Order: sequence, then C-alpha cells, then structure tokens
Amino acid sequence: MVRRAALAALVMSVVIVVTGGAVRLTASGLGCTTWPRCTGESLTPTPEMGFHGIVEFTNRMLTYVLSAAVGWAVLAARCHRRPSAGGTSGPWRHSLTKLGWAQFWLVMSNAVIGGITVLTGLNPYTVAVHLISAMALVWVALLMWERAKEGDGPPKLSVARPIHRLSYVLVAVIGLLVAAGSLVTGAGHHPGTPRDNKIVPRIPVDYDRLAQAHADLAFVSVGLAVAVLFVFAAVKAPPAAKARARELLAILLVQGVLGFVQYFTDVPELLVGVHMLGATLTWIAALRIPLALRVRTDGAPAAGALPERTPEPAAA
Repeated sequence: MVRRAALAALVMSVVIVVTGGAVRLTASGLGCTTWPRCTGESLTPTPEMGFHGIVEFTNRMLTYVLSAAVGWAVLAARCHRRPSAGGTSGPWRHSLTKLGWAQFWLVMSNAVIGGITVLTGLNPYTVAVHLISAMALVWVALLMWERAKEGDGPPKLSVARPIHRLSYVLVAVIGLLVAAGSLVTGAGHHPGTPRDNKIVPRIPVDYDRLAQAHADLAFVSVGLAVAVLFVFAAVKAPPAAKARARELLAILLVQGVLGFVQYFTDVPELLVGVHMLGATLTWIAALRIPLALRVRTDGAPAAGALPERTPEPAAA
C-alpha cells in the first residue's frame, strides 16, 4: 500500500512538471491574470479568456490531484505497521511519514512560487525557481518510493565510499544540467505568452551562449555517465546500480539528440515538451544510482556491506 501510494505521488510530481511546461509552451502562462483567483472577480476562467485560461486553470487544478496523491502517501505511511518478532505489528514508519510531509510542504511552497510567477508577469528567474522547486519535489517523492521497499536500519554501502561519492558527483552534474536548461528557457523563444507580447522579461544573456553552456554540461554528463559505467564494472558494483547507470546514459543520449534537433529547428513546442519530460526522467535516473549502492535492513547488515558513517542526502 505504501509503495503504491508513493508511486502515485511520484507520477503526479512528474505530471505537474510536464503540464507546467505545457502552460508555457502553449503561451498560457498568463491565461489566468492573477493568483490565487483566475481573475480579480472570478476563481475560474471566464469564456472571454478562451483556450489559454483553460490551460492555466487546468494546471492549477492538477495541484489538488497532486496534493491528494501526497496525502494518500502520508496516510499510507502513517497507517503502515512493520512486522515484528512473534508476528505482531511493529511501530509505524516515521521516516516515510517525514518524507510524505516533506512532499506536502514542497507542494505548498511550489504553489506559492507559481502564484508569485504569475503576479510578477512570468519573470524568468521565478519561472526557473518554480521548475527547480518542482524537481526538488520529484527528488523527495522518489526517495519515499525507494525507501518504501527498504527497511529502517542504517544504510550500509555495497561499494567503497569513494565510489559512492562518485555517484553523488554525477547527481550534482545532472542537477546543474537541469538548472542550466531552465536558464536557457528563460532566455529562449517560449516566454509563456504569445511571441508578440513584449511585456514578459527575458534573461539578458545571449541565448546561443546559454544553449552552448547547456550543451557543454550535457557532454560532461554523458562522459561522466560513461566513466561511472566503467568504474561500476571494475569494482563489481551491484547489478541494480549498473542497470540504472545504463538507463541514465541511454536517456542522456536521447536528450542530447532532442536538444540538437530542437535547436536547429527553431525550438518547436512539441519537442521542447518532450525534452522537459526527458529532463525529469534524467533527474530521476541519476538520483536512483546512489540509492542502488547501499542497502537498508531491519536487522543485521547485509553480507559484504560496508558501514556508512554519514548518510548522504539522497540516501535518507
């Protein structure tokens, strides 16, 4: 039950990223002219607001679906009992409940950031913060989903500590790649309103330079992912970690092709939307790698596992 609820929250966190991108790509960012209402007098869009009002308002309503999924995850974690000796039920899992509540507060903060984005006329910096906050939600939702299948014992490394730290370097580089992509968006061709609207500000940096910096980080990410694959093979890392590293490399290569195609085709909306979905999947794939390099049990450490002195953030 907990794992299903956590998966629902994770799926909805991905959906909210993609639909948020759809709002911008359909030029519906100001479809609702204010926040928390859609207009100064109406909570919902009026017929005069047309397609753009419907798109923006639908994305706002999906926040309630996301909140319901997170609420289900919190309740499932709170009601779950671990089996204990003698067949009786043990205490409920505090760690999962904390991750569920962390998601709730991230959803609330992201809703506020979204409102500020509208009230500031789609300022590109608040748009970027909005996306990064959504990616933070994806991170915590993924942690809860992964932790739901583990025990509550301390994490024990399955590889040497430097190898585990290398996986976090990979996560950091992928995080920078996603952040750079949000800056490219802030200087790019899709401000969230019709292109003839000159009111929406853009990041005052040359678009081609930002795109090149983003591409450079993509090359670094691919190179590091390849290096991690070779290192995992050399140290005989767990099969799950190797599989996740291969998945990350495959997604990065597809993302690279998409990025080059959209750059040389004047950034069509559909390709940008697919690229945003790919960015979210890239982030998830990277985060899952360090999680596959350690184990958690409720009893004695697994055979061959190394003690981990200080848990890293993604191993919570």
